Amino acid sequence: MNNDMYHAKQFNLSGLNGISDRTLETHFKLYEGYVKGTNDLNQRIADILADGVIDQEETPAYSELTRRLGFEYNGMVLHEYYFGNMKKDGSGDPDRNSDFYKAAVEGFGSYEIWKADFVGVGKMRGVGWAICYQNPANGRLSNHWISLHEVGNISGFVPVLVMDVWEHAYLLDYKPADRLKYIEAFFSNIDWRAVEGRVSVKEALLIGAQS
Repeated sequence: MNNDMYHAKQFNLSGLNGISDRTLETHFKLYEGYVKGTNDLNQRIADILADGVIDQEETPAYSELTRRLGFEYNGMVLHEYYFGNMKKDGSGDPDRNSDFYKAAVEGFGSYEIWKADFVGVGKMRGVGWAICYQNPANGRLSNHWISLHEVGNISGFVPVLVMDVWEHAYLLDYKPADRLKYIEAFFSNIDWRAVEGRVSVKEALLIGAQS
């Protein structure tokens, strides 16, 4: 038995602006499913590897389980980033003196341009994630569309702001055509202190300035 199990984290997000408790309850259950799926797949892979040999008849199952693990694991982790960068009574926009704000200005020319790009990514057709990453090599921020949890993530980059734009994140509160209203609600609930804790701008910008 594999004892290195993941456990679903608890997030106190009741009372968010524009994102109902009913939506959160459904979303938390979905997240818990990814935690359970990750544990289940890790155990099944460990069972196959227990004798140190992947037999020919085990290869198809092993391959499929391993491929599926990326989807389940990233589904778990990205939801933890998403829930973790929200709070009740968010400030809407970051403090102008924060490291995140300065990094947005450095990389995009202004915070407003960064935000327009991030919102634009979130409005793209399809379901997935809008994620602002930081390049640890130079501190630059960039916004990306991530589909299927594990497809599109930028290797080595650090997620600093994660927004779920799969339909389950907003359909109980908004019509499909009203995704922008959900995005606006999301911004009003951002915990910028949590986002700031993921940013390593001061050191990284110094590296970038010297390169």
